[in-house]
Amino acid sequence: MTLVNAIVQGIFLGAFYAVLACGLSIMFGVMRIINLAHGDVAVLGAYLAFVVVERTGASVFVAFAVAFPVMLALGYILQVTVLERSLKAGILTPLLATFGLSIVIQNLLLIAFSPDVRSLGGAAGVFTTASWQVTGELSISALGVLILVVAVILFGALQLFLSYTPAGWAMRATAEDADAAELVGIDSRAVYARATAIAVAIASLGGLFLGIRSAFDPASGPTQLIFAFEAVVIGGMGSLWGTLVGGIALGLAQTLGAQLHPEFSVLAGHLLFLAVLIARFGGGRLTLRVAR
Repeated sequence: MTLVNAIVQGIFLGAFYAVLACGLSIMFGVMRIINLAHGDVAVLGAYLAFVVVERTGASVFVAFAVAFPVMLALGYILQVTVLERSLKAGILTPLLATFGLSIVIQNLLLIAFSPDVRSLGGAAGVFTTASWQVTGELSISALGVLILVVAVILFGALQLFLSYTPAGWAMRATAEDADAAELVGIDSRAVYARATAIAVAIASLGGLFLGIRSAFDPASGPTQLIFAFEAVVIGGMGSLWGTLVGGIALGLAQTLGAQLHPEFSVLAGHLLFLAVLIARFGGGRLTLRVAR
């Protein structure tokens, strides 16, 4: 793989990480919690799409159109039944609650689908294998372009939502100071429920791309959580556009690391994450930024 090709593939991989991390960034930015079940929620979305494809024979994109509102409703229900109570009990309780949720999702998927690996690549049609040969060594995949375009549209749409709609204003106000927002008539509970619903639905989009790009199984969630969390931290905790930049930076680190040696791919991303942690939080304190 040439250097230019590695950079292009790194950008595509990073766009996938950004989509996967978007919901995680929203939940931290609005509610100041890290959802340890985020990767498993994404995998759950992939399984929902898989079930629709298997039962109906529809394309993977039609299956996602069915799975998306289901995940939206699931996120809302999770907030009002589980996360809302944990938010009142301090910082540690939401982490324990989402960790427990992660274990539950993994075991339910294991019971329902067995440990066998699945894939949505066959249902994605031409996007799975189509590519454009720019030069002898540079190839641009249709799936990579699709993911990058979707990532830019997704983050742009969220920015517009947060900047120009009453629901977005309420979400930003609650993220800044929930108590002050309550004083001016904003229902923080409703805001949190909407934020979680959006985050879970977007996680299912990341799960869809995961299923198209590679195989997945009930235990795939924690690995995806690690990559999503690294993208959020690299880009800046709670920053939407920073998450996109962080995802691309992580993807570039992995593909450029693979240029040195195939085993350095994931390690290079972890090293970048560690370097950012040391540089940004080593002597300072964490700040919250939502769509500035």
